Amino acid sequence: MPGNSFGNIFKITTWGESHGKALGVIVDGCPAGLKISEKDIQLELDRRRPGQSKYTTQRKEADKVEILSGIFNGTTTGTPISMLIPNADAISKSYENFKDIYRPGHADLSYDEKYGIRDHRGGGRSSNRETVGRVAAGAIAKKILKTMKIKTFGFVSQIGNLKCEKIDANYIEKNPLRIPDKSKLKEMGDLIDSVRKQGDSIGGIIEVRSVGVPAGLGSPVFEKFDARLASAIMGIGGVRGFEIGLGFSVASMKGSQVNDIMVGKSKGKVKFDTNNAGGILGGITNGNDIILRFALKPTSSISQIQKSINSKGKVKNLQVKGRHDPCLCPRAVPIAEAMVNLVLLDCILENKLSTLKKIV
Repeated sequence: MPGNSFGNIFKITTWGESHGKALGVIVDGCPAGLKISEKDIQLELDRRRPGQSKYTTQRKEADKVEILSGIFNGTTTGTPISMLIPNADAISKSYENFKDIYRPGHADLSYDEKYGIRDHRGGGRSSNRETVGRVAAGAIAKKILKTMKIKTFGFVSQIGNLKCEKIDANYIEKNPLRIPDKSKLKEMGDLIDSVRKQGDSIGGIIEVRSVGVPAGLGSPVFEKFDARLASAIMGIGGVRGFEIGLGFSVASMKGSQVNDIMVGKSKGKVKFDTNNAGGILGGITNGNDIILRFALKPTSSISQIQKSINSKGKVKNLQVKGRHDPCLCPRAVPIAEAMVNLVLLDCILENKLSTLKKIV
């Protein structure tokens, strides 16, 4: 199975299944000399782990990371870093009743069509539990970017048809929904509770911002910075829409409204009066903050009875039992941050190899 690796220089390869013995990631291309510990990795894993609140799956996983290689005396050696996260609370028997039935909205059918075999337990490799390896790798990227004064943060901006109206970055990690608007917490929480009690789920929108990004990252043709971000985000399970800056709203606007006017230069950095482009021009960063948004579909696993078919094409009734997120958005925030940080670091390392210009 190809497609398990991401990145060109700072390259990661994830492995493992939702109900296997463990999951993990191998990080290749990490520079030597970085002080990193399992505690640094654990901080990010704790942000995406299941069982955080009543708004997430109640699967109890500590997601305790173990670093197997690539670090000596707390410092990276420049060799591949291997990390392992055990599965401790998988209940595979919950999936036995429909191991031969295709779950609506899941990858069951497409896996069978491609491989002729699949792990029905929790979706196997197609489960979003795979992202635990991405977050572990992203924690390393985050620490390196911090030394360059680059900060990435995400938040849930919409759940169902309810939208946040204010952005308080300090509030995001102080509430279980990871929203930036305190006034919307009860209403959004009640919405998730309501659909959960109906045996249903709800989707939403996540915004991610990166501050302190230098100009000059990305390439102007097939390796555009925004194209790489799109690949990183669309590679997260359940994502159904992606936009940069003004995004889809530009379709109804004029060029005079969209163009970011340059108003001067300060300390070697160009200043813009707006950031409609989301920090990217011609596929290359322009020094403005990176701003992206993406839409997450409602969780496919719902407890309502649905019709489906089995592998022989016979119509069956299906009811998915088990522990599933009624809304994917809160736990997707650290996953998205990790993927953006991986793209940022990879492009920075590429620039250091491809040009003499010092950008950071």
